[in-house]
Amino acid sequence: MRQGVLKGLLAAGLMLLAGTAAAQQYEQVGNYQVHYSAVNTSFLPEEVAREHNIQRSQVMALLNVSVLEEREDGTTRALPVSVNGTVGGLASGDARTPLSFRTLRSGDAPSQIAVFRIHDDEAMRFDLEVLHDRNAEPARVSFIQRFYIDR
Repeated sequence: MRQGVLKGLLAAGLMLLAGTAAAQQYEQVGNYQVHYSAVNTSFLPEEVAREHNIQRSQVMALLNVSVLEEREDGTTRALPVSVNGTVGGLASGDARTPLSFRTLRSGDAPSQIAVFRIHDDEAMRFDLEVLHDRNAEPARVSFIQRFYIDR
């Protein structure tokens, strides 16, 4: 029973990370979809954060990256991938902070997550290299997102 509740909480937490279908962010790279989303860790349910050792804080955010391979029959499957990346401000002189990714699994759906510090009302640029296919160059994904701190 407890295991089922925790899996349900994890699924709910990951849904928060992914956002609604309209807000899905992804890049198409050949027959791969590189999905990404970043949210303030305070949005995670306490049980999910505790289970996965994620610090809940108004000044911390979580980046979630996952890859789906599109199959010939029209279905997709989640792939285990490796991600490297940095985050920083928008100005060319702003320091870049390396992101430290680790794998998070929900059933058969692996994701790479990284936690990083945010500042109120600051747009941040993410530059990622996603190693989705060992026979191909890494997919390069960049995006900008602004974060707000609820006080």
